[in-house]
Amino acid sequence: MRKNVHCIIVATAVFALSPTQLWAASSVTQALALEPIQADVDYDIPSTETAAKCKIEAARELGAGWIVREESGQMLRRFLDTNKDKKLDQWSYFKDGIEIYRDVDANFNGKADQYRWMGTSGTRWGLDKNEDGTIDSWKMISPEETTAEVISALQHKDVERFKLLLLTTSELNQLGLGKSLKSDIARRIKAAEDGIESLSESQKMVASESKWLHFGGTRPGVIPAGADGATKDLVAYDNAAAIIDTDGKHGQVSVGTLVRVGDAWRIIDLPKSQASAGFFYTSVDRAPDVIEGDVGSVNEAMQSLLGELERIDESLAAASNSATLAKLNRERADALEGIAKQASSAAERATWMRQFADSISAAIQAGDYPDGIDRLKKVVAGLSRDKDSADLVPYITLQYLTAEYGQKLQSPNADFAKIQGQWLKDLEDFSKKYPKSDSTPDAMLQLAFAHELGGKESDAAKWYGRVVSDFSSSPIATKAAGAKRRLESVGSSIQLRGKTIDGRAVDLSAYRGKTVLIHYWATWCEPCKEDLKTIKALQARYGAKGFAPIGINLDSEANSLKEYLRTTSLSWPQLFESGGLDSRLANELGVMTVPTMMLIDKSGRVVRRNVHSTELDTELQRLLK
Repeated sequence: MRKNVHCIIVATAVFALSPTQLWAASSVTQALALEPIQADVDYDIPSTETAAKCKIEAARELGAGWIVREESGQMLRRFLDTNKDKKLDQWSYFKDGIEIYRDVDANFNGKADQYRWMGTSGTRWGLDKNEDGTIDSWKMISPEETTAEVISALQHKDVERFKLLLLTTSELNQLGLGKSLKSDIARRIKAAEDGIESLSESQKMVASESKWLHFGGTRPGVIPAGADGATKDLVAYDNAAAIIDTDGKHGQVSVGTLVRVGDAWRIIDLPKSQASAGFFYTSVDRAPDVIEGDVGSVNEAMQSLLGELERIDESLAAASNSATLAKLNRERADALEGIAKQASSAAERATWMRQFADSISAAIQAGDYPDGIDRLKKVVAGLSRDKDSADLVPYITLQYLTAEYGQKLQSPNADFAKIQGQWLKDLEDFSKKYPKSDSTPDAMLQLAFAHELGGKESDAAKWYGRVVSDFSSSPIATKAAGAKRRLESVGSSIQLRGKTIDGRAVDLSAYRGKTVLIHYWATWCEPCKEDLKTIKALQARYGAKGFAPIGINLDSEANSLKEYLRTTSLSWPQLFESGGLDSRLANELGVMTVPTMMLIDKSGRVVRRNVHSTELDTELQRLLK
């Protein structure tokens, strides 16, 4: 409930700020008319008739801007221009004198791109890459708030809101898990992604009037490095739950397993009405859970197959002989295909068939199931004749094409030019055959990147552009637009703004007069670390002449970078935002691989968009004359 307060107005100072950003801020009424961009904010709202008792004053000690106070002096609003560019970039809202929410324009372009809850309202910190008012990812969110978000997503049938809470592929890859555990989690995430829409429409656990009350769960546990081949400690909750109230009746929704990634917690499961056995801390079947009454039910035959799948996965984790690996992967495919046949709904069957295709494709590319390519081909042919499986055909076809390409590259006598040419043709034919498929933007992006690596920049730009024009609502479109911008950047100026790992703001425009190297890298990339040694030597040689490197770290979590910097001193700024290769910093220029280096001249124009470390010395000698 928002609280009405009585306030007084006093004389104000007037700053020469943009009218669209600060309006004519001499009116308390105008100041109090501003509202948080996010809807679920509980802040103090004074009534119109008492606004004449408020006061508004200049916020000189905090840069520039305005503060609105109630009669007693208690703060209600604070609107700041933190970088003194005469545009507001922070909009803060208070409850009982405590700041509880803030809209932030972190890149200083006049639009909020971050939303922070604080004080007594929690710890959530949402990021909005395209600045449309909708949170695209969570930089910070507690276990309690994660379960509350799950309830809100079910309550409003908001599938995308739920998906924001799922562990991403990039985050999963950076957790340092062993092969078996990583594979198990990936399958659960995929099942959750594919099943949430059906569950959202059919579930009766959460009603429109339900309210989240509190978090249910014991203390979190640690899966130590070394367990199941893990290289890092993993902190997780098993059997986390949300306690809800619906018309005075308390209920419990099982949220399942929560995994900590940096300052945020991620889910890997679909919510359920009842808790099941733990994933990490109990010896249970790790195949994706099926939601009774919502997505499907586990009959005796399926239960047997799930048990078989667990046995096979345990054997795969211990196997090393190629013949044994091939046999186990074949048995795994048999089990997954059998489970799909036992599915009680088309949606559930599709979920298992996607996992079937993913599993075989990955095994083929790893060289652990050579005969799997024929099996995938037969499945595609069979599904093509089944009208009820029309949506599955593009997905499994792309998995087949990717596996075939990977297998051909493994041949001792591989003709790489011929293989690459066929791969490009396959992707182009796929894009033409399935112009509306959800898998097509991924195929187009791969096609564009393959052309870029092959030096065919005009073809690459064309396909990046096709992703943007044909699939503008796809998350991949942001990456494609950035890649096209990067390809066409030579001779032009680019924008780059961000914060270093220790919170310092960096703006490329402030580096005019210097020759700048932008280095995209990650701690898991060994060639990147070699580049760091080269850059360090070049900085020592050319720093006094105007050479200034800027690092952009694309690890998925801040702790990886912090840990690396504790033992390796880097004297140039290291920008970081969560998300790795899917972060804003990577997507703005469509960076899809590391290392990637761009060279900027003293006038701020790009002179090389993909320079190699071995070329840097020569280029710097030329640019620093």
